[in-house]
Amino acid sequence: MIRTQIQLTDEQARRVKLVAAEQQVSMATVIRQGVDLLLASKQTAVTDQERVERAIGAAGRFRSGGGDGAVEHDRYLRDAFQQ
Repeated sequence: MIRTQIQLTDEQARRVKLVAAEQQVSMATVIRQGVDLLLASKQTAVTDQERVERAIGAAGRFRSGGGDGAVEHDRYLRDAFQQ
């Protein structure tokens, strides 16, 4: 392991200490776990360009069975969010 010095705000230090106490581990372990979570989320993160490409790729691939989607899309969206 490489020894690294960091600075935390008072609030960050307080909360890390609480988590460490709850898990019965050191603060360093909690911080390493946090770094691992951050790095894992970055590996699986989707870029804006990938989102656009996925959306374009999905457009028109699925059929609703109805013929009025272009006209009634606002109503369908409203109804879906109210469920």
